Amino acid sequence: MPDDLLRFVSGPTPYSAWWLWLGAALLLIVIGWYVGVFVWTMPSSRLRHLRGIRSVHARMLRRRFARTVGSVGARYRSGELSASEAGAQMSRTLRSFLHQATGTPAQYMHVDDIESSELAAAAPTFSALNDAQFNTVSPVDVSEIASATEELILSWP
Repeated sequence: MPDDLLRFVSGPTPYSAWWLWLGAALLLIVIGWYVGVFVWTMPSSRLRHLRGIRSVHARMLRRRFARTVGSVGARYRSGELSASEAGAQMSRTLRSFLHQATGTPAQYMHVDDIESSELAAAAPTFSALNDAQFNTVSPVDVSEIASATEELILSWP
């Protein structure tokens, strides 16, 4: 028998075990990537109910929305935004956060409705933000309300 045929018939040449481990590691990376993309693109309503992901999702939401409010406060302090604009942006951000965190449609609720709902802790902040947004002679310090809004988001249960 020719040597090539003999080598083929006698079985494969031995490979290092590192190739097996490298293939398994790459397979796990690909599976992890797909799981990550699947979880990352799930709606918040489903993520709030997944046991292992719930706390990570809540922590990420709080950080993301608090960072946005901090950015609005910084833009107000630099003079880029007026008090009215800053109040509107912070109110919109807080309402979006509350909707994402709780599922309650805070974007469509009046302050009185918020006071009588599970979002009651946010009602004083909304009152101050509305005052800053709609009252041109408002005594509300927008920098302080930005800090209060950021703290509310970071401490939300």
